[in-house]
Amino acid sequence: MNSYYLWTIGCQMNIADSERLGAALEQMGIQQVEKAADADVIVLNSCVVRQGAEDKVASNLAWMAPLKKKQPERIVALMGCMVGPNSDDLVRRFPYVDVFMRPQQFEPLLEMVGERTGVDWEGCVGPLTPNRPDVTCHVPIIHGCDMMCTFCIIPYRRGRQVSRPVEDVALEVETLASRGVKEVTLLGQTVDAYGHDLPDQPNLADLFARLNEIGGIERIRFLTSHPKFMTQEIIQAVADLPKVCEHINLPVQAGDDEILDEMRRQYSRADYIDLVGRIRRAMPDVALNTDIIVGFPGETEEQFQQTLDLLAKLRLDKVHCASYSTRPGTIASRTMDDAVPEDEKTSRRQRVDSLQEQIQTEINAKLVGSYVEILVEGRKRGKWQGRTRSHKLVFFEDEAYHQGEMATVKIERSSPWSLQGSLAVEAKLLNPRGDD
Repeated sequence: MNSYYLWTIGCQMNIADSERLGAALEQMGIQQVEKAADADVIVLNSCVVRQGAEDKVASNLAWMAPLKKKQPERIVALMGCMVGPNSDDLVRRFPYVDVFMRPQQFEPLLEMVGERTGVDWEGCVGPLTPNRPDVTCHVPIIHGCDMMCTFCIIPYRRGRQVSRPVEDVALEVETLASRGVKEVTLLGQTVDAYGHDLPDQPNLADLFARLNEIGGIERIRFLTSHPKFMTQEIIQAVADLPKVCEHINLPVQAGDDEILDEMRRQYSRADYIDLVGRIRRAMPDVALNTDIIVGFPGETEEQFQQTLDLLAKLRLDKVHCASYSTRPGTIASRTMDDAVPEDEKTSRRQRVDSLQEQIQTEINAKLVGSYVEILVEGRKRGKWQGRTRSHKLVFFEDEAYHQGEMATVKIERSSPWSLQGSLAVEAKLLNPRGDD
């Protein structure tokens, strides 16, 4: 048993979980392969935030059955948010799966691999920092969520909020820097609630300040924030610390107060508008992203229009819009009727997407002719690609090798989704900390 295959779907936290499990398996002498058919250990890391994601996991699991039949000694594992406290239903549906693991609970698989290989996994598995990270890397800093939004299954699958100590995170980031990482993204379901559960109660601003000191790290990002926990101290730290990027993912979910109350979001439309205003006053060049759910139980056309009006008013840099889908076990699934027709949900989502495409077209068009600094992450279709501090995707062509470099690019063309430019050999950024 010497090879593993890992398939991941879902949020950045899932990606980070997969990276850490991969690090543990490699410390046990198991090496990653590109195809499931070539692996002795197959792991699928699941997501159930939306029905579409759960369906995709089930479909991929079905493909594992013939592989298991062909090689019975092969280990097939399912991990992630599809696995709850009771896996009886999953065992019935997928009898060929050997082990089921809840998020971050890698021990059952490591125990099974250890038994098959004769390796004492507890003796050989140390820190789970990725062994071969990319130029950018995710770093979980707080696990779980205490918010209990009525539509969300995450608290039931990832548990209560648990923060990692500041020096624990700092040590991991120092290790990543020594392995060539230039940018870290700090992760949490409610990342700005970081530290509230720790004995000395540090906050996200304190963690930013500590990580800002680490040599080799050029940029620090963070997501996902919750409006309830985005304090003025955190806002000011993002504005003041040179390595922390002015890019904030701040889900609003809806623009109508009654729907926000039904979602249990614990803020109002006016609260959100005020928060965005305070962030923009501290950082005029900040990029703000948000999430929207359309078709929440009971949402009327007038209430949906409130969401559209909010997006038109705030003109955010990016909006991720999803149709509501009932998640069994959530408060909404037990107490609310999912009565908005699917075609109406689709129509509302398309209207949000259309509005946001127009807004992003106008925002990005203003960058044509400006110089931006990007961290070059790699090549795609013959072009180098990287992102600005505000997370805008930039492409440029050049024959030289640039991966991992900070490069200045003159923007020549724009679209709603990305920017195209040319490498500026000698150029002065109009705003070194921003985009224009």
